Amino acid sequence: MEEMTGENLIFDTHAHYDDRAFDEDRKMLLESLKGAGVGRVVNIGSTIASNAECLALAEENDFVYAAIGVHPSESEPLNEENFENLREQCRRPKCVAVGEIGLDYYWPEPSAEVQKKWFVRQLELARELGKPVVIHSRDACRDTLDVLKAARAGEIGGVIHCYSYTKETAQEYLDMGFFFGIGGVLTFKNAKKLKETVEILPMDRIVIETDCPYLAPVPHRGERNDSRRLAYVVRELAQMKGITEEEVRRITWENACRLYRMDA
Repeated sequence: MEEMTGENLIFDTHAHYDDRAFDEDRKMLLESLKGAGVGRVVNIGSTIASNAECLALAEENDFVYAAIGVHPSESEPLNEENFENLREQCRRPKCVAVGEIGLDYYWPEPSAEVQKKWFVRQLELARELGKPVVIHSRDACRDTLDVLKAARAGEIGGVIHCYSYTKETAQEYLDMGFFFGIGGVLTFKNAKKLKETVEILPMDRIVIETDCPYLAPVPHRGERNDSRRLAYVVRELAQMKGITEEEVRRITWENACRLYRMDA
């Protein structure tokens, strides 16, 4: 791999450093990231409780930002009172997006109706506040697209996190103007569908993400993931796209700044 310098850093667009997996070494690990070539991280909220932790991490670390939202699998406890608190958290200066939000039908609960209700409400919140969205979609391909199209989400903008559907569906998201979050799964031998999708994605719509502590790339598959391991995703993208690793880092950094409406 090419050596990373201060001018071609990695932007991890989706991390969960509030996760308990980092309780023993969180501070030390975050402090090590810049020296390892990671220049920015967006830490993603997923529960009512974790959103406060995400904001605290962002406000304690100059290169960490937050997305605030409630994951579909955690949407059952939402009500008007805590939704108002969510709105206030999203207004904080270091919150750069609403997420992760969406639909997840892998488990039977919460019901599809509950998930859709709060998905739509959080899309409306993003529109109200002028912030992009971070979309989670698992086993809910058609319903996710239908909700996003009905909400005219292309006007809101955002990223499809950990994309897992077909290249044909990817084209529909491209037509809506969405970015695609690509992470460690790209390095897996059985990731044929994702590789086919990445082949048709223009580089100006790709951002890179860890989803850490999950989805560590090969050769660390199954281990705790962190932002330093995005170097393996950069290498895989460079090989697939026929460009240098430095170009991948530069382009995905610029894309992430456009996604989150930040200065480069």
